Amino acid sequence: MSAWGGGYRYVGPAELKAAVRPGGGGCRIGSAADFDAWIAERSAAELTEPFTFVVGMDGVLRLAPRRSEHVACAGGDMVLSAGEISFMRAADGWAVSEVSNQSSGYCPDVTSWVEAARALDDVELGRPWGFTHEVVFRRCPDCQEHNIVREDDFVCVFCGSDLPAAWNVDPTA
Repeated sequence: MSAWGGGYRYVGPAELKAAVRPGGGGCRIGSAADFDAWIAERSAAELTEPFTFVVGMDGVLRLAPRRSEHVACAGGDMVLSAGEISFMRAADGWAVSEVSNQSSGYCPDVTSWVEAARALDDVELGRPWGFTHEVVFRRCPDCQEHNIVREDDFVCVFCGSDLPAAWNVDPTA
């Protein structure tokens, strides 16, 4: 679960969520067989770029092309984790080569790795021990803008206010 025990709501631009169509969303990857079928349909060019991923509230991994919006991949729903993911061939199948929580629509905390790892384990994919690239998101308490914290500099890039140490992007959490 997220830092506060629930999922992550979409906090990005409203027009992107409004564009989500019922029945859409990323490809549901609930088993190793699902992943094998999905990856077999990817072109060599697609495999050179990361894919968009979310872990739905049901704990199941969903994948979509990189330029897909996370909210579309999630079908507009809340998620347990979201980001970008790359795969590589390993000796015994496929494995995750890189994975991040980079999703400016959901801004998940780095603690969402637990849910991403669980979903990857469920489909028997080799994976790293954590996000290979962690993105630290915070909402400025003064101007309410979403920030990416770089180099542990917890200062709002928009207004210069101090940002909190704890994840706070969703004001309802």
